[in-house]
Amino acid sequence: MNKLGLKLLVSVVFCMALGALSGLSTMRGIIEWYPKIAKPSWNPPNEIFGPVWSLLYALMGIALGLIWHKPKEGKNKVIIYFIIQLALNLFWSILFFVFHEVGWAFLELLLMWIMIFLTIRSFYSINKIAAYLLLPYICWVSFAGILNFTIWNLGR
Repeated sequence: MNKLGLKLLVSVVFCMALGALSGLSTMRGIIEWYPKIAKPSWNPPNEIFGPVWSLLYALMGIALGLIWHKPKEGKNKVIIYFIIQLALNLFWSILFFVFHEVGWAFLELLLMWIMIFLTIRSFYSINKIAAYLLLPYICWVSFAGILNFTIWNLGR
């Protein structure tokens, strides 16, 4: 396996593992709490979330691997942006599904969205494909933000 292939593999496994860890840590809330709360009629079925997030984590991993592989100055800063947004992603799940802090989760999601945007913008300066791979992610997080906000309002 060449260097790029190895970096892509490590990055995808890293992102997928963190996604799996997030899913496992929030499983109880997803199964016991989430079905009982008020949600809008356009809330996707639970079966959609796992495959969508798996795909998004894979795309994030590929994007990270492409950036990691580039011999470019300044890439460490953009990798830090990536790690911050990923940490915020994982923390959102805990706020929402473990602590049931829907309002705080929404505010945290706004910060996460900003960090995803900054990550995409900074990835673009190093590898345009890596930036494009994150577009479905920011779209899904935008949808999740609207859903989170709606659930918060329904529960107040």
